[in-house]
Amino acid sequence: MIVAGEASGDLHGGNLVRAMRAIDPALSFYGMGGKGMKEAGVDLWADAADMAVVGLTEVVGKLGVILRVLGRLKASLRRDRPDLVILIDYPDFNLPLARAAAKAGIKVLYYISPQVWAWRRGRIRTIRKSVSRMAVILPFEEAFYREAGVDVTFVGHPLLDQIGRKYTRAEAIERFGLQAGVTTIGLLPGSRHSEVTRLLPTMLGAARILAQRHGPLQFVLPLAGTLEREFVTGFLGSGHLSVRIITDEFSDAVSLCDAAMVASGTATLETALLETPLVVIYKVSASSYVIGRRFIRVDHISLANIIAGKRVVPELIQDEANPERIAAAVGDLIDHPEMAQAMRAELAQIRGKLGEPGAARRTAGIAIGMLP
Repeated sequence: MIVAGEASGDLHGGNLVRAMRAIDPALSFYGMGGKGMKEAGVDLWADAADMAVVGLTEVVGKLGVILRVLGRLKASLRRDRPDLVILIDYPDFNLPLARAAAKAGIKVLYYISPQVWAWRRGRIRTIRKSVSRMAVILPFEEAFYREAGVDVTFVGHPLLDQIGRKYTRAEAIERFGLQAGVTTIGLLPGSRHSEVTRLLPTMLGAARILAQRHGPLQFVLPLAGTLEREFVTGFLGSGHLSVRIITDEFSDAVSLCDAAMVASGTATLETALLETPLVVIYKVSASSYVIGRRFIRVDHISLANIIAGKRVVPELIQDEANPERIAAAVGDLIDHPEMAQAMRAELAQIRGKLGEPGAARRTAGIAIGMLP
């Protein structure tokens, strides 16, 4: 059984399944994921796109479907008894599943750690009791879990195998129908419908301000695999702002950008690894934010800043994440090339802190070794 609940987890899960089958082609997989895991041959019992939410209060609207899927997978542990359960991030769903697997006497490999080092550290007790092995992707996580008594291995970051351009800049500009020599701004509103609904209108407001003050500009929106083009175009309307939606070519699209506004999450690290200057945006419901502030124990919210250990990219949180503030922060990067270049230099150092490529291959070796 393999379970991922978000676009990034689905991508990494698909690559892990392929790496495991390269070692043992006879393996079969079922569980929850998305397009990436389905293409890798996983029998999906639930679609991750139906489960993805951001914020503590936002989960209420999907609680019914989440509990039904969780119940079905728990029942399968008792009935079908898979040889191994592989859980990928998504802790509020996967940790209860880990407890059920441990109770059933089934080994659990947790790939990509919940951010227990950032908030809700009490979850480490569940991990210690329920998870047989952790495969972590951030360098400081190994010592954190080892000190807590968890069997853990740092496998490197899987994005190192996935981030890379296929085309030259000139080729990409022509392929995407863009204009050479025109400043390009990226809009990355997240991979969940709830995120996009909350953030894309704000980003578009910022884009309109930028177009008025800094034009001519062109805008690109790399579409997450969990989103439908029609859903996103519904936000664009028939206004004067032209946004080019790009599918399945994230690295080339983001590499073209002179700056990007990015929803907090994995995309901030993806953008950082491509050395594209960015502004990070984080916005949830007011109640989720008030609750979350009481528990968060890190100085930064974006992975780029957390890994760098300092403020490399601007973070606009909650009320600060408004069109005017976003436009001002992105405008600074446009107006001051030296600021953008300094940020690129800082972002270039992040890659070296994430280990070596081959995370899926190393994790596959661990998983195969756990099979009976």
